Amino acid sequence: TVYNHMLLPTFFTSLEEEYDHLKKHVQLWDVSVQREIEISGKDSYELVQLMTCRNLSKAEAGICYYSPLVDLYGGLVNDPLIYKLEKDIWRVCIADSDVLLFAKGIAESRNLKVKINEAKIDTLAVQGPKSLKLMEKVFGKEINDLKFFRYDFFEFNENKFLISRSGYSKQGGYEIHIENLEAGLNLYDYFFKVGNEFNLKPGAPNLIERIEGGLLSYGNDMDIGDNPLECGFEKYVDLESDIIFLGKENLKKIKKKGIKRKLMGVKIDTKYIDLIESIPLFNLQNERIGELRSCAFSPQFKKTVGIAMIKKEFCEDGKKIQIKLNTNLAKGEVCNFPIK
Repeated sequence: TVYNHMLLPTFFTSLEEEYDHLKKHVQLWDVSVQREIEISGKDSYELVQLMTCRNLSKAEAGICYYSPLVDLYGGLVNDPLIYKLEKDIWRVCIADSDVLLFAKGIAESRNLKVKINEAKIDTLAVQGPKSLKLMEKVFGKEINDLKFFRYDFFEFNENKFLISRSGYSKQGGYEIHIENLEAGLNLYDYFFKVGNEFNLKPGAPNLIERIEGGLLSYGNDMDIGDNPLECGFEKYVDLESDIIFLGKENLKKIKKKGIKRKLMGVKIDTKYIDLIESIPLFNLQNERIGELRSCAFSPQFKKTVGIAMIKKEFCEDGKKIQIKLNTNLAKGEVCNFPIK
């Protein structure tokens, strides 16, 4: 598939086979499509804070901050991890949209003293329950001290790598941010040289696993027409402090009125849904209550799991729904995340 104007593999064997392997062993993913926007200069914090509804006024180096970006109307622009490297240097590790242009537009309109560029960084993700043991073998026991959503620098073969305890799966893992391409290629080869005992295989973010775990995908499950309150990001929206960000006043109005819909999980009693675009969902009285935005057949549940935008009054775990597939009706239910 295409992601941030680059090619991203979706699977090497099959979604189902790699889903099973990811939950039992360890995989190495090339996720260089997760581009990183670097913002530096004396107004760098001001710009970063203008972009996100999360309060970063007390941000510290070494911590990964999940930070929804919003426009003037409160619409989601992206949902990156933001790293504060130094006082005036920030990295924004983005999902699939042109954050570089968004940042430049804000900076130029406000005459902020910043430098904005796409950093020359490629990312490897090590994901799966055996990821910790594999990383320990490559980087040493000190990697065990790295806590969830934290980052630090680790050395391999006389090259330093920024490594974060993060990744786009619920199975545990790490992301390795590579600035030296040759060092990265050598590291990649070494992983496979020592990875046999852990059943290491190449992989990619898995559609089934990420839906079951409730890991949202920008551009699929949500986009600029949705706001962070509808997407379950309430704890990352600071409307009480004096921080200034785009869309703050509009999000205050939205919160005061109350949201009318929300992203939820669904389970549907069918094996295959051809989801080219969103498909309407209905209650048992044939009233439209939302739309299915992502889905995949789950080997665990033996039915289709999905992520859907649902009218607020139907956002209840176990609520019965149905979907029209050609001339047939398939029944299902609404679920909280992670899907159980």
